[in-house]
Amino acid sequence: MHPISNLMTPSIESAHPGLNRYQSSRWLWILFFVLALTAIGMFFIPTFIIRPFHHQAPRALMLAMSLRQRAPLFTLVSALACFILTYMLWRVSGRSGKAVLALAMLVVTFSAVMARLNYFEWMFHPIAGAHFLAPSESKLDPKEMIMAVRVAGDARAYPISQMAYHHVLNDVAGGVPIAVTY
Repeated sequence: MHPISNLMTPSIESAHPGLNRYQSSRWLWILFFVLALTAIGMFFIPTFIIRPFHHQAPRALMLAMSLRQRAPLFTLVSALACFILTYMLWRVSGRSGKAVLALAMLVVTFSAVMARLNYFEWMFHPIAGAHFLAPSESKLDPKEMIMAVRVAGDARAYPISQMAYHHVLNDVAGGVPIAVTY
């Protein structure tokens, strides 16, 4: 631009000094929310898809497992970036902006921590020790589906309703250790 035209037309920044700062903080807010939603989604999407007693479509399950595998790294990187952005935005934000930052960082931190834990084990915990009843003492509905195994004359029956929740049961049938899974 020609030096004379600079003198004749005042720049937008000199006419509105807060405009440039507003635009940069707006982009910081957008970046903050994108990173925060990434961290939160990396934890909550697999948690929502993989739930006991709910239908799990193959494609959704593949997505959930893929996100679950990558979640520890992505949530850590996103959380660190959100922390830096929170520091930058904290100085230019009002009371409501600071409240949003604090709440978002709380959820982002929760997601980053939970992405490193095996929370599926909490949902699908294995049965510690099986307790068996004689067929005459059983209170199962006659229509209840069961899984059965017989090893060396020792017969066991496992209700599907219990196995669907726990998924794995370690047991011994006929002196042979077995793992029952559904």
